[in-house]
Amino acid sequence: MKIGVLALQGAFIEHEQVLKRLRAEAIEVRLPQDLEGCDGVIIPGGESTTIGNLAVHYQLIEPLREMAHSGKALWGTCAGMIFMAKEVGRDQPLLGLMDVTVQRNAFGRQVDSFEADLDVTGLNGGRPFHAIFIRAPLIEAVGAGVDILAKVDQAIVAARQANLLATSFHPELSGDDRFHRYFLKMAGKRDE
Repeated sequence: MKIGVLALQGAFIEHEQVLKRLRAEAIEVRLPQDLEGCDGVIIPGGESTTIGNLAVHYQLIEPLREMAHSGKALWGTCAGMIFMAKEVGRDQPLLGLMDVTVQRNAFGRQVDSFEADLDVTGLNGGRPFHAIFIRAPLIEAVGAGVDILAKVDQAIVAARQANLLATSFHPELSGDDRFHRYFLKMAGKRDE
């Protein structure tokens, strides 16, 4: 299986390392042609406005939208979740794919970063997922067809809409590969 990792800015190398451990082919995506043959794409954490501006500059917005509309799996972590959202309450480049409203930096500044054990719907293993939140966003509202997968207190921090997955935390830093396995299953179950 070939998974693209958007490599414009942010924490993409850590995703690549997990994918390689799981024996998936990880491709760094910087240009539209890098998406060719990918079964799915991970949009990593970083700074969402920068990721969006670079995606516009390198003409990746429409190809990423086309992938999602064709049924290929896309997963946004932290800033990637913001970039995939339909609404973030400010003007910045977005894919506008996932029917969620996201609040940026919802848990505070860098010094307010934290870790929490989450009960995640649909995640195998029967144990909580240890999530790492770094200047993390949260999902304020979901539209029809969006399944909430996890919350911290009452804040939505993981959701899925068909072939789209979003987490406000960084599974690639946790040492637990269950979210990456979950995404690989999503990427493998699409219809051609």
